[in-house]
Amino acid sequence: MPTREEMAKNRFLKPIAHRFLSPELWRFTRRSVPRGVALGLFAAFIVPLGQIFLAAFMALPARANVPLAALVTFVTNPFTLPFWLVFANQTGRFVLNIDAAVGTGAGQLAEDSGALARWLELGGVTAFGFLVLAIVTSAVGYLAASFAWRFVVARKRERRLVRMENRLDDRLEDKGE
Repeated sequence: MPTREEMAKNRFLKPIAHRFLSPELWRFTRRSVPRGVALGLFAAFIVPLGQIFLAAFMALPARANVPLAALVTFVTNPFTLPFWLVFANQTGRFVLNIDAAVGTGAGQLAEDSGALARWLELGGVTAFGFLVLAIVTSAVGYLAASFAWRFVVARKRERRLVRMENRLDDRLEDKGE
């Protein structure tokens, strides 16, 4: 996980490094956390390389949490890439409904077209699947992070109120004696 100082020293980020040093981009708040998760997931699925930099650049105008956006991009990594490629291809086929649209002539079309055309079709369907995954996972990630944030904050507040109540009870008991 890159630190603020490492990002400021990066040669690609030098021109805008001063913006990355803004403390509001590194705080965990109820608005910046879901934004960071959504942008990180979007960047993870939309580009194959440079995901961390894309997430960091998108976090600036969105005022999202930069380290969280960078961290979430690791959902797609070299170990999980084969799974995501197959899943994106299946998603693209499902959304585009390719098998039903092509119909019974699919076998003849595949035989007539060259290997390059088949690879282009496969790549296009997979790229479309990645676009769908980027949009859907971003939305789901935003909602999940928002609800998780509310749950965590509510539990902390509840515990704090119980502690305050206990201290107040202890003080009242001490005064009564």
